[in-house]
Amino acid sequence: MIPFQRFVQRTVLITGASRGIGAGLARRFAQEGANLVLSANEAKVQEVAAELEKSGANAIAVICDVTSKSEVENLFATAVKRFGAVDVSIQNAGVITIAKVEDLTEAEWDKVMDVNTKGVFLCCQEAARHMVPRKSGRIINTASGQARQGFIYTPHYAASKFGVVGITQSLAKELAPSGITVNAFCPGIIDTDMWAYNDQAWGKLLGNYQPGELMQEWVNNIPMKRVGRPEDVAGLVTFLASDDAAYITGQTINVDGGLFMS
Repeated sequence: MIPFQRFVQRTVLITGASRGIGAGLARRFAQEGANLVLSANEAKVQEVAAELEKSGANAIAVICDVTSKSEVENLFATAVKRFGAVDVSIQNAGVITIAKVEDLTEAEWDKVMDVNTKGVFLCCQEAARHMVPRKSGRIINTASGQARQGFIYTPHYAASKFGVVGITQSLAKELAPSGITVNAFCPGIIDTDMWAYNDQAWGKLLGNYQPGELMQEWVNNIPMKRVGRPEDVAGLVTFLASDDAAYITGQTINVDGGLFMS
């Protein structure tokens, strides 16, 4: 049971909303009364929007490649046309590949940096264009535990997520006079499709682990001794989007069961 209805008559835009953390965020914001604009680069996002509409939420789905400026502009224009404004913009679209440095291709580097860093910037830029004239708004970016500490076989992913933190801090300073807060969050090991891939790909490179074995080994090093859920992330993100977080900006907050304490 969600006790609050903090987002009635507010519009929340979420990229990467077709699965995992993004879909979990959409469900929580729907429970709290938000109008939802859900975006992803796959048709599955339409299923998430339809599910939420069936539950009584106001939700639309927009297919969008966040690395395309024109598609990002269309995403926000569609949101404004449908709901009048974007009050909260959550940049959650992200990808990862895992490979030894000698095998990591230029194409992999470019794709990860384009989606995870350029995509975040383009969406933040467009959000700011809509929010600055209104003198209000919340911009929230998905970083990663790898924005705290880079891990083996993923230099491109670590670089992309460190970049998200830099974008967040820079825009927080620039947009604060316009009443806009800009924050980020660093999810740890979360029960999602991405982490299923991580477990298998890292497991093969780190010693022929069977599926699930490496994940369990890592979970044993988490103080709370469990994998996170999208719902765990949603509690933090809805707080950052709420009026209670009006004096918080430029911050990057871990949500990882204590894996990183900084």
